[in-house]
Amino acid sequence: MLGGLFNALIYLISILQTVVLVSFVLSLLISFNVVNLHNHFVSAVWTALNAILDPLLNPIRRIMPNTGGIDFSPMVLLISLTVIVKIMEPMVYRYA
Repeated sequence: MLGGLFNALIYLISILQTVVLVSFVLSLLISFNVVNLHNHFVSAVWTALNAILDPLLNPIRRIMPNTGGIDFSPMVLLISLTVIVKIMEPMVYRYA
């Protein structure tokens, strides 16, 4: 029972990691002017991704030093989510 809960949490974290990567790629496409925010679909996806990720990224941005125009907070979030998954994986098999 408890192993299934840990497995579900690992699955949700992997979905969150995918959302972070999609947001990162979309931000690169926007900054290099490949896609435009005047497109309603792109604007809606960008707004939704920011609504999901800003509560997680803003505390990291407050802690990290100012690095100019480069935002390392998604990378810190991805690394910390990976560490959490690596800690939780043995618990899936222990409580299965």
